[in-house]
Amino acid sequence: MSLSKDLQLELSKLIGNQSPSSVSVSDTSGLTMRIDFTAVESMSCSLTEIQLFVPALQNAAFDALRKWAEQLSQRITYLLENIGPLELDPDAGEVLIRSTPPSQLPDGTQYFEIILSSKSAGTFSLKRYRSIKGQSGRDPVEITVTHEVLIKLTDDLIATIPTGTP
Repeated sequence: MSLSKDLQLELSKLIGNQSPSSVSVSDTSGLTMRIDFTAVESMSCSLTEIQLFVPALQNAAFDALRKWAEQLSQRITYLLENIGPLELDPDAGEVLIRSTPPSQLPDGTQYFEIILSSKSAGTFSLKRYRSIKGQSGRDPVEITVTHEVLIKLTDDLIATIPTGTP
C-alpha cells in the first residue's frame, strides 16, 4: 500500500478519538510518516506535528534539501498561509520554511514552520506556532485540516522528494 492509503486506513480507525495518539505508516521504499493527532473526527483532524523520514536524504547534498524546499513551497498552496524558505543552513544540513506572510491576529501572529534536515534519517517536520505581541517566545498551536487536505499533503510531500540524491 501507499503511505496515503495506509494513512486513510489509520484515520478511519481513529474517528471519534479525542485523546492524543501517534500514528506511523511506512512504505516499501523506507519512507515513514508519523503524525501526532490530538483529535480525529469524521471529516477533519487536529494534530501537533507531521514528520516524514526519508532515508534517501540522510547526509544528502545540501542542494537536494534546497530543491525540496523550493518544490514544497511551490506545490503546497492550500494551507492557511503560503510557505517559503526562510533560512538555509548548509553547515547544519537544514532548511527552515515558514508561512509567508504569517497570519496576523489582533494579539500576535500564527505561522507554519517546516524543518527539512539531511541529518537523522532525512527529516521533514511540520508544526504551527503562535507568538503574542509583547511576549518573548512562541507556543505550539494545533493544526486542523480535513482528511482530504492531510492526504493531499502526504502525496505532495512524497511527490516533491528529490530523486537521485547522492
